[in-house]
Amino acid sequence: MTDRIVVLDGHTLVPDPTGAHELNWSDVQALGDVTVHERSASGEIIERLRGATVLLTNKVMISRQVLEALPELKYVGVTATGTNCVDLAAAKERGVIVTNVPGYGAASVAQHVFALLLELTNRVAAHDGAVRPRPGEPGWVGAKDWSFTVGPIVELADKTLGIVGLGAIGQRVAQIGAALGMHIAAAYQNSMKEVRLEGLEIEWLAVDELFAKSDVLTLHCPLTDETNHLVNAIRLAMMKSGAFLINTGRGGLIDESALANALRDGRIAGAGLDVLSTEPPAFDNPLLSAPRCLITPHVAWASLEARRRLLSIAAENIRAYQLGQPVNVVNA
Repeated sequence: MTDRIVVLDGHTLVPDPTGAHELNWSDVQALGDVTVHERSASGEIIERLRGATVLLTNKVMISRQVLEALPELKYVGVTATGTNCVDLAAAKERGVIVTNVPGYGAASVAQHVFALLLELTNRVAAHDGAVRPRPGEPGWVGAKDWSFTVGPIVELADKTLGIVGLGAIGQRVAQIGAALGMHIAAAYQNSMKEVRLEGLEIEWLAVDELFAKSDVLTLHCPLTDETNHLVNAIRLAMMKSGAFLINTGRGGLIDESALANALRDGRIAGAGLDVLSTEPPAFDNPLLSAPRCLITPHVAWASLEARRRLLSIAAENIRAYQLGQPVNVVNA
């Protein structure tokens, strides 16, 4: 029997399938009767999935209620690494296999971590803006000196890079940090196992020690009950006043009000965020107006190369399921 495959939010992965350099759904279309929806509102999900045996979702929420309304659904493929968008327990109860796509974006996300960090430390955009003449501001062409700065520039060599979550992405970040001459430290607690990286010395610290010791703290752990608001007012108060916080994991890892207050009060030097607790954010999200806070719209994963790998692995996940040998199952 041919699987009826429904993609609920295809625009995220393939925003322009007709573009000369863009991706398409051909690998998935070879596996069944495929319908791709660019976006799906909550009220459209069940109707769009009626009769579907295979579902692909990136961020559209698949709740217990949705699963109970779809007796023919046998497989949910999350086109991402994180699986917060699916009620895994409910899926397991109903015998629905749920898979994810691990590791596809490690290089791209690690690159974005340092794009955020280097913007905070080197102020590239601010210096670029200061170079160009504007009304009342002559810029570099009218400067008295051959060189000028718009704020402190921070060298990363010999600074401590603290990493919470040393999985595929965290390991890439550690390697880049070490190449820049940084000392690498990582969080150790029951849910975060020690790993060894060849040629790289890692100092393992309790989470509170890591917050206190890090000059740069970057988050790469999953969002769970244990890690929700991992960054809070108490731990922000432990950090160095010159420290930077980077989050390319999940927005819920941070108490956003506490971080906004810390930035306004100068308790830390800056933050670079690719994720927020609600996406898109509410207009009154306090981080949107916080000083020294860089925010990008959840794009660390979205390089063309990473999305190409993601789509390929997602298709292979479906193929393995169809052969009765599912891989990357997250609700076994």
